[in-house]
Amino acid sequence: MTTEVRVPTLGESVTEATVATWFKKPGDDVAVDEMLCELETDKVTVEVPSPVAGKLADIVANEGDTVGVDALLANIAESGEAGATQVEERPSEAKAEKKAEADKPAKDKDDGGKSVDVMVPTLGESVSEATVSTWFKKVGDTVAQDEMLCELETDKVSVEVPAPSAGTLSEILAEEGSTVEAGGKLAVIGGSSGASTSASAQETKPAPAAQPASTGGDVEDAPSAKKAMAEAGISADQVQGTGRDGRIMKDDVAKAVAAASSAPAQTSAPASAPRAPVSADDASREERVKMTRLRQTIARRLKDAQNTAAILTTYNEADMTGVMELRNEYKDQFEKKHGVRLGFMSFFTKACCHALKEVPEVNAEIDGTDIVYKNFVHMGVAAGTPQGLVVPVIRDADQMSFAEIEKAIAEKGRRARDGKLSMAEMQGGTFTISNGGVYGSLMSSPILNPPQSGILGMHKIQDRAMVIGGEIVIRPMMYLALSYDHRVVDGKGAVTFLVRVKEALEDPRRLLMDL
Repeated sequence: MTTEVRVPTLGESVTEATVATWFKKPGDDVAVDEMLCELETDKVTVEVPSPVAGKLADIVANEGDTVGVDALLANIAESGEAGATQVEERPSEAKAEKKAEADKPAKDKDDGGKSVDVMVPTLGESVSEATVSTWFKKVGDTVAQDEMLCELETDKVSVEVPAPSAGTLSEILAEEGSTVEAGGKLAVIGGSSGASTSASAQETKPAPAAQPASTGGDVEDAPSAKKAMAEAGISADQVQGTGRDGRIMKDDVAKAVAAASSAPAQTSAPASAPRAPVSADDASREERVKMTRLRQTIARRLKDAQNTAAILTTYNEADMTGVMELRNEYKDQFEKKHGVRLGFMSFFTKACCHALKEVPEVNAEIDGTDIVYKNFVHMGVAAGTPQGLVVPVIRDADQMSFAEIEKAIAEKGRRARDGKLSMAEMQGGTFTISNGGVYGSLMSSPILNPPQSGILGMHKIQDRAMVIGGEIVIRPMMYLALSYDHRVVDGKGAVTFLVRVKEALEDPRRLLMDL
């Protein structure tokens, strides 16, 4: 009996994809939900799992082929039926397979198929690789099914990898600190007799060969890479492909563009110079710690925002008396009815949603030569965690009540602190609020969260002397800062937006009256 493997739904308005990588070859055993191949569209990377257990009988769509939705990719057959219709392999693939077979430890050939591979799980939309941060087990340890083996760290989240079956950890293929791709092989679980031989095999295992450079020919570059090259105005011979057979991937284009733009700057910028010599006495008291993937991503994205957007910040201040009086009057009733405390964030979220309707360009983004206006508000709420800054997204915040907003923020904040946020929960934001006031910040200039065009900075509430009606009175004041992309938002629009937020906070009744 043969089961077909077909192209899954690729997303709204996406009708075709390119087969980027096959993780299995004809004749290989596959388990249910084990990753077979990776498809790449203009926007996302999609992994295709095996619908059934069996053997991969044949591959219909080879790497580099363009396939439509629901097109046939491969066939999976029972063990006795596999291999009858295998497709011809590329010479480079055949050579790589022969080398891998020659390098394979002897125990793998003698284990009779009893060993179980530990694979990198699906990491999330658009996330193709992770770093092995910690192994909880070592070679030779006995593991139970679903017991945690290791922890992977991606740009945004940490992923724990459980043991797919009980047995002995006979081999670790990806050591701590190494980078692994989605669907890659992490380790092997087998019988206890294989532990000792696997340890020696690890020591003698040769380093993986580097991907060959692109040779042109019939190698088809990824569609997203073609689009990126067209937008950047560069040709394929300016990009070093790292995909299979030298295929150019989207990340390769990004690296080529970054290298080209940073080359002249590196010759003049002192920051790129090697670190100045440090005295032996000082060096002995220093500690060097490798940046986590999350910290590297934060650094890269913030610098990209500064290099790409024309960031400008406008300031104002708000008298928080009205919000504080309203909150003090109703906070007990609010918590009793809704089961969540009434904080300041719901007022700011509501005020921003109200202002975004009047100044929609602050809620827009640039896509090439187009401006995309969002007729909805997915509010990003910046949150500091022990691992670094994350921005969970409250979807359709403009349609929510005060109670719904407070519940969503509390739940997202709790998941952020526990490191349980998924990639989907941190994608798609249209505007962001950052509250530096919780750390005591009196004033700051927030940096945009690309591709968004606006971010509001909240700050510490502090009593200050204000002149009201000709008299000096003490009022709880907060400085507000709006950083915006001047390519999209003009000064008038930015100031208008911040004034509308100020007005809504100083008189919260305006939110009820839609004024």
